[in-house]
Amino acid sequence: MTGHNTFRRFMIEQQAPKINGKPAVYPVSTSFNYGDPAPCNEYTCLTTDYAIAMINRYKRFNLVPEVFWLDAGWYIHANEVENNKNWANTVGNWEVDTVRFPGGLKPISDEVHKAGAKFMVWFEPERVIKDTKWGKELPKQWLLDAKGVDAYLYDLGNKEALQWFCDYIGDFMEKNGVDYYRQDFNMRIDNYWIENDAPGRKGIREIRHIEGLYAFWDYLLQRFPEAIIDNCASGGRRLDFEAMKRSAPMWRTDYSYGEPIGSQTHTYGLSFFLPLTGTGVQKNDRFTFRSSLGTSVIFNWKVTDPSSSFTEMQRCFAEFKELRPYYYEDYYPLTSYEDMTTDDIWLAYQLNRPSDETGVIVAFRRELCASEEVTVKLSALLPKATYKLTDRDSGESFVLTGEALRKGLTLSLERPRSSLIYHYEKISK
Repeated sequence: MTGHNTFRRFMIEQQAPKINGKPAVYPVSTSFNYGDPAPCNEYTCLTTDYAIAMINRYKRFNLVPEVFWLDAGWYIHANEVENNKNWANTVGNWEVDTVRFPGGLKPISDEVHKAGAKFMVWFEPERVIKDTKWGKELPKQWLLDAKGVDAYLYDLGNKEALQWFCDYIGDFMEKNGVDYYRQDFNMRIDNYWIENDAPGRKGIREIRHIEGLYAFWDYLLQRFPEAIIDNCASGGRRLDFEAMKRSAPMWRTDYSYGEPIGSQTHTYGLSFFLPLTGTGVQKNDRFTFRSSLGTSVIFNWKVTDPSSSFTEMQRCFAEFKELRPYYYEDYYPLTSYEDMTTDDIWLAYQLNRPSDETGVIVAFRRELCASEEVTVKLSALLPKATYKLTDRDSGESFVLTGEALRKGLTLSLERPRSSLIYHYEKISK
């Protein structure tokens, strides 16, 4: 784990996006009432008025996030359900639907900024459905085709196409007041490269495309130096070394949109190698919410639901912001990785901050776990020092030596499907 934590620090300090010379802090985001208004999917029914109403509702209940997140469906033709159109089969129409958004997206971004937040917008520009505006009007040498597909691949390896692409999206962001850019990617891609490689040049299309992708992201970060690029790619499919330097995997998975066991397991495993990730959460019970703790989170709450507890939402918001700094620190798993996806185990980990010798312990007793207790051995503590541990939920504290904590600390939860968080601090040498 010493090696893993050295690598984590390297990834944060040297291989992560920077703003004003410092590693970017990934945000707390929220949607515009995810999927609403009904009956459309994603945001194909969203309007300017509804979006602003959602901003005002978040303001009213003191839940303004750091980023308001507009996902798929804001562009032309995306809500023509009578023509079997939806957000997914209209990518390539990268113009704002002025029927739903008469002034473009700028009136929304203006309200977001008045609320003290940033504005992020979703794109999927590499997948170009053939009957969209880009599919019909762009030069065909900019678009790669393949057998049996309904979409082109925008060829970022074509330098002329790349420059136009950079200017188009950069100008869109500037005109519409977009602060953060989200790039999705929902397609198989190897067939496009293989079918278009020249004889004896196998792989060159892939190389040039990925070089173009990195160049595009570099362009955006140079033009908008305080921007963050969210790297989605169907949830976590572009978590490569160079992508991490330029982008933030704030939506690391499409798996089940916040199912807690999956979220716990992803955090446990990814934290060995990739400290800066985020995921979404739709519920605010402690077990589900704490399963989504990390360096960023997307609250997909329904703030129009009369059964919603704004008190619990506020608690979640405050808890996340207090705990987020620890996810930028050293990580130690406290339970085994064997059978870690099952419902009958404890899962626990420790986050330690060497700079002030504090940390947190996060633990979950899953739904089918028969044992009320688990014993874990903490790391990175001085054997002769004494540490004060405080239960975040009960407020109760106790003191143990570092040696005792390294030998074994018993965690206890009476109910299955529950969680605990201990904060610890060194109180003597």
